[in-house]
Amino acid sequence: MAVPRLIATDFGGPHDAGVLLLGPSLGTTANALWADAAERLADYVHVVGWDLPGHGDSPTATSPFTIAELAQAVLMLADEIAGARTFHYAGVSIGGAVGLQLLLDAADRLTSATLLCTGSTIGMAEDWKVRAARVREEGISALAECAPKRWCSAGFRDRRPAVVARLLGVLGVTDAESYALACEALADFDVAGRLTRITTPVLAIAGAEDWVTPPESLRQIAFGVGDGRVEVLDEVGHLAPVEAPEQVADLILSRINTRDNVYEAGIAVRREVLGDAHVDRIIAEKTDFTSDFEDMITRYAWGSVWTRPGLDRRSRSMITLSALVACGHPDYLPMHLRAARRNGLSNDEIKELLMHLAIYVGVPEVNYAFQIAKEVLADYDEEEATR
Repeated sequence: MAVPRLIATDFGGPHDAGVLLLGPSLGTTANALWADAAERLADYVHVVGWDLPGHGDSPTATSPFTIAELAQAVLMLADEIAGARTFHYAGVSIGGAVGLQLLLDAADRLTSATLLCTGSTIGMAEDWKVRAARVREEGISALAECAPKRWCSAGFRDRRPAVVARLLGVLGVTDAESYALACEALADFDVAGRLTRITTPVLAIAGAEDWVTPPESLRQIAFGVGDGRVEVLDEVGHLAPVEAPEQVADLILSRINTRDNVYEAGIAVRREVLGDAHVDRIIAEKTDFTSDFEDMITRYAWGSVWTRPGLDRRSRSMITLSALVACGHPDYLPMHLRAARRNGLSNDEIKELLMHLAIYVGVPEVNYAFQIAKEVLADYDEEEATR
């Protein structure tokens, strides 16, 4: 046996925000499985996927390998990626099994762990051996008929046949012997009795319609480790990142957005929306008495709410201006009028917003808001013209 060599797919992302390694499911590639979720994840972290031996661009396996040896190969890959001593990890099915092995063998290397549609054992050992023998005898095409039912929920197969076809295309060019060896590695994989040794916090994600690794399999992991949490995605099968990429990405981000990451994201958004001068002044004026309050505002208002993907910044500025006028907080209007302009609102759009508020909030409040806006927006336009 020898540690296999794995090839990475770099999905991009900020190199100074840490590395997230994504592990595949058997018969898929990082790109086929993770591309949609990775697009969102790469806004926050440097995202790299890896392919199993004989899958995608990874070399074919020349000898048997174990899940532990795959985990060693992942560590070697992490070392090659800008010397990533520590990294976040998320893996599906066999990729999740590798994640469990990493948590047992190299917990100090993992900053966070998200395990999807996997188990401390997956299926029956004899079934994996039978599948390995079938692939060797009949070729990888022997799996084409049953694979979609194992991978995806019935509803997804009906709605997205083109996606299923692409997955089958990836399976069709997978090396049969490498696939068979991966089956045999799964046949020998059983860490159920060692889950209590895992102390790193684990997020376990299950698909409600996954019959390969059903939700109970993920609950066993979450309840077996020292610090685990389980999330079950409705109407989702075995390949959760394919069927629910946004949900999966957001759950992973909830795991990797540590306290410091939230603060860093918050201060970055606060600068982009309110301007460097404003934020620099707040930082300069902080005292021991006010610093905890400013820290809370940066983390929760800017790092947790303004960074949410559900609304764009234009919409958030409109909501904020409306709330300030309606609740009678004119002192905050100049700051957020300027923020609204930075976020793409025009003077005419702000005028229309105030006109609308005059009907639903009240003329006196909006009259005062118009007075403030008239002066603030004129100053803003003048400053922009001189830049």
